[in-house]
Amino acid sequence: MINKIAILHFAAPPIVGGVESTIFHHARLLAEAGYEAHVIAGRGEPFHPDVQFHHIPEIDSRHPDVLQIGDALAKGTLTPDFEALRDHLTKSLGAILQDIPICIVHNVITLHKNIPLTAALSQLNQRKTTRLIAWCHDFAWMDELYTSALHNGYPWDLLRTPWPNVDYVTVSEDRRTKLAALLKIPEYSIDVVTPGIDLYEFLKLEPLTRQLVERLKLTNAAPLMLLPARITRRKNIEFALRVTAVLKDTTPQPTLLITGPPGPHNPKNIAYLQSLKTLRSDLGLEEQVHFAYELGESDEPLHLTDKVIADLYSLADLLLFPSLREGFGIPVLEAGLARMPVFAADIPPVRESSGEFATLFDSKGDPASVAELIRAHLENESAYLLRQRVLKYFTWRRILEKDIIPLIQKEN
Repeated sequence: MINKIAILHFAAPPIVGGVESTIFHHARLLAEAGYEAHVIAGRGEPFHPDVQFHHIPEIDSRHPDVLQIGDALAKGTLTPDFEALRDHLTKSLGAILQDIPICIVHNVITLHKNIPLTAALSQLNQRKTTRLIAWCHDFAWMDELYTSALHNGYPWDLLRTPWPNVDYVTVSEDRRTKLAALLKIPEYSIDVVTPGIDLYEFLKLEPLTRQLVERLKLTNAAPLMLLPARITRRKNIEFALRVTAVLKDTTPQPTLLITGPPGPHNPKNIAYLQSLKTLRSDLGLEEQVHFAYELGESDEPLHLTDKVIADLYSLADLLLFPSLREGFGIPVLEAGLARMPVFAADIPPVRESSGEFATLFDSKGDPASVAELIRAHLENESAYLLRQRVLKYFTWRRILEKDIIPLIQKEN
């Protein structure tokens, strides 16, 4: 079981860039998953308390010595300075990597920004002490902006020659096709591991929201339906549960989240909550229907702040609002600001708040018909379908679990 891993690039966080962002997320997630994570770079600084940072200045593509040697290499000249820097980097990297079994190398093996570093890695690879994973974003030999600075022979050919005992990774299928053509190797021998997105940071979610997402596995919901209401009989919550029960047979993983506590002015509301929990059990919806009120620590009730409610609007796929009576219907307005589809009871206050822009239904009618309205809408809703695609394939955590850890742990 491999538990140490290094990540190498010209620069690392807090330097801003696409590769640097990838390094940040890979390193922090590997550390959270229990790996001893190391980052080696020529520019950057420690960026996470659980990630060890190693600074070797000459790894930087903009280091003065690297730039000087690069100018000579661009003219086809191989100087003693090249060999000296290559050997220095071989020694420096070897000292760090001697007890680290795997090193992910971003771009260095296919991009010419520091060819002495490329040559040093080639020497280290021949020792077979550390397995290299070549994470290839860009290819110097296939970019017309760079080919004039490249020449036949060593060391330039290192950038277009497949290295033995190295796993190649590209960030897209298109890049895989190009790299296979460059190295003259089968496409299937190259893994594709895309970049991802950090759901929590992108949506600026509150800590409590993040806890709810993890605890309830809300990123797996398809769809996530929000019912922002206190638990009172006029909210007709049992209707929403029955809609969810029908959707369970027709959609991947319907999830209903009721945000409010029992209404404070009628003691019968506690009994109503209990009846809803009984209905949830009878319908087999324990994994699909959640009452936020029940989710506090040590059996304490949980009360959601306005910020957390706003987060839930940004996370949810639709508003399900089956009230029998309302004064006006503020959740419909909130859903509008969140660009969320609204499925609501056809009552005068909701018609007033939504205008013609909600899907209305008879809140005393057939839940199956409402479930069909939701299913049919989502089946053709490109924003929903793309959102589901992102959550299924392109969050950093999913990429770590599905692609990165299996790649690290595979046997050569």
